[in-house]
Amino acid sequence: MLDQLRGLLRPFTELDRHAAENGGEYTVRSIYFDTQDLECYFMKLAGVKRRNKVRLRGYNLEADGNPVFFEIKKKVDEPLFKNRAAMSFEAARSILRGEPLEDFVQPSRKLPEAVNNARRFMYHIHARNMRPVVAVIYEREPYQGLFKDRDNNLRITFDKNLRGVAHPALDDLFEEQYAHPVDNRHFILEVKFNLYLPGWVKAITASLNLKKGPASKYVMCIESNPEILSGKGQVISSSRQMTG
Repeated sequence: MLDQLRGLLRPFTELDRHAAENGGEYTVRSIYFDTQDLECYFMKLAGVKRRNKVRLRGYNLEADGNPVFFEIKKKVDEPLFKNRAAMSFEAARSILRGEPLEDFVQPSRKLPEAVNNARRFMYHIHARNMRPVVAVIYEREPYQGLFKDRDNNLRITFDKNLRGVAHPALDDLFEEQYAHPVDNRHFILEVKFNLYLPGWVKAITASLNLKKGPASKYVMCIESNPEILSGKGQVISSSRQMTG
C-alpha cells in the first residue's frame, strides 16, 4: 500500500526540503506532558471538541544547533492550531527546571510569537501541574504539493515505526533505550491543509477506498504502555525524573 500511494502521489508532490536532505525521511521525537489524571488523554478519547496537547518536540538526533520546540497543539471544534517556540535543547531543560524563559527564547521571522508561546506552554505546565507522561517517536516521510498555494499549505505525511517511552525524563528526548514498539507493521497517513482538499487527493484516496478516521499516536503510545494507565512506574530512578 505504501509503495502504491507513493506512486499515485508522485505526479503531484515532492519531498519536503528537510526530508530530502535526510534521505527521504526524518525522526520525530516528542515528550508529551499531561496531568496526574491524564486529562489530555481522556479528553481525546471522549472526543471533546476543544482540547490541547502539550509537548516538547525535537527531530533526528541531538546535535549542536539542532533546535527543539515547546508546542501546544490546540483543537478548536474542527480546525487545529499550534503555538510553537524554538530554542536549544539545553535551553528547554533549563526553562523546565525553573530558569527565566526570556533568557533563552527569541522571536524570529517564522515564529514572531515565540516568547508568548513559550509563556503559554509554561503556564499549562505549572497551572495544570503537568509532567512528562510518554515519549512518542516515529519516522516521518513528508510530501508537499508541486502546485503551490500559500493560503492552503498542503502536506501529506507517512508516519512509520511508531514507538514510545513511558514516563520519560527530559533528558530522554533523544534517547531510545527504553523505547517500546507500538506498531512497526502499519503506517499512518495524514493529509493536512488550511482551506481545501485538492481534487486529486480526493481521487487518490477514493481509488484506494481510504476512509478518514482517528489515529492518535499519543493515545496509541499510552495504551501500549499499561503502566501509564495503571499509574505505576511514575518514579523509575532519580536520573529519569523531571526536576523542579
